[in-house]
Amino acid sequence: MTADAVMREQLLALLRGGNAHIGFDQAVAEFPMAHTNTKPPNVPYTPWHLIEHIRIAQWDILEFIRNPHHVSPNWPEGYWPPSDEEADAARWETSIRDFRADLEAVQYLVSDPGTDLLATIPHAEGYTIFREILLVADHNAYHLGEFAILRQVMDTWPAK
Repeated sequence: MTADAVMREQLLALLRGGNAHIGFDQAVAEFPMAHTNTKPPNVPYTPWHLIEHIRIAQWDILEFIRNPHHVSPNWPEGYWPPSDEEADAARWETSIRDFRADLEAVQYLVSDPGTDLLATIPHAEGYTIFREILLVADHNAYHLGEFAILRQVMDTWPAK
């Protein structure tokens, strides 16, 4: 196996989770809808706010890679829904569906041998797709770990 193939394989494993951190599907599995808008103790956001934040950040990085005209949201407010905003079941499912779709697009970039992971992004001097993929994986892993802890604090893991 070539070094390029090994790098792609490892990046995909990192994006999917399951090695040193929880994957997205495991983190959100069987989350009780009654708690999507519940703020845990000493936390200024809800589980849905956190999932939506992860989705927005991942979408922004993906668009930064593939769209030279993309304009990122303002930091930090553009990366979080308003603190009083709530999600119904449809909105929760939309956040999850859109996160998965964008993660699949990121994984496609990694798996496509035509993607030069180490080349500078033409519209972003000093940035590579490799760097941005690591940023997606790092950000997702951090906040999915946080989401798992929120579930533990809120006692929302399925009984097993």
